[in-house]
Amino acid sequence: MPKEKVSNAVVARLPLYYRYLSALETQGYVRISSQQLGEKMGLTASQIRQDINCFGGFGQQGYGYNVTALKMHVGEILGMTSNYRMVILGAGNIGRAIANYKAFEKMEFVVDALFDVNASQMGEISGKPVLDITELPEYLEANTVDIGVIAVPSDAAQQACDALVQGGVRAIWNFAPVDLVVPPNVSIKSVHLLDALLVLSYYMSNSDA
Repeated sequence: MPKEKVSNAVVARLPLYYRYLSALETQGYVRISSQQLGEKMGLTASQIRQDINCFGGFGQQGYGYNVTALKMHVGEILGMTSNYRMVILGAGNIGRAIANYKAFEKMEFVVDALFDVNASQMGEISGKPVLDITELPEYLEANTVDIGVIAVPSDAAQQACDALVQGGVRAIWNFAPVDLVVPPNVSIKSVHLLDALLVLSYYMSNSDA
């Protein structure tokens, strides 16, 4: 557990640690120093140690870090000891891509159902039912849902978010190109695809700077 409140920057790097450590484990690494890990991740050894020490001492002086043990600890910190149930609002291209992404279930993020307003979308996607959005309140009352994914047009996103919150969902993953308002007890992470492209455009336009 964290010694104190951890900065958002450190939290944002935790999935990066998990990904690199998983790759190192697959490659047969048993241990790694903060210097070696930092070189692979583009961070300094000091930054690696500072980040990891936020959650306790997992290394050993003169030895470094046991790759498998550190990966396990980072996974626990990220809450990957639980199975999370998800629903997706919006069965268009983004919603379908998320439902079809097999890696989520390997990481214990399980999509149980999708919801849409378009009758032509009803049926199944990768074995998961696509239901009418009007069935959402009843579904949330009858089923445990940890994460709601919003993949609807921007003009419908806040209403979709409100419906999830009213149904007891406490984590929202938003793909709509709009900033949503949620109560303090609800966590939200927005993925604005155009924003990322515009940042990339900036770097391309200023590559000589």
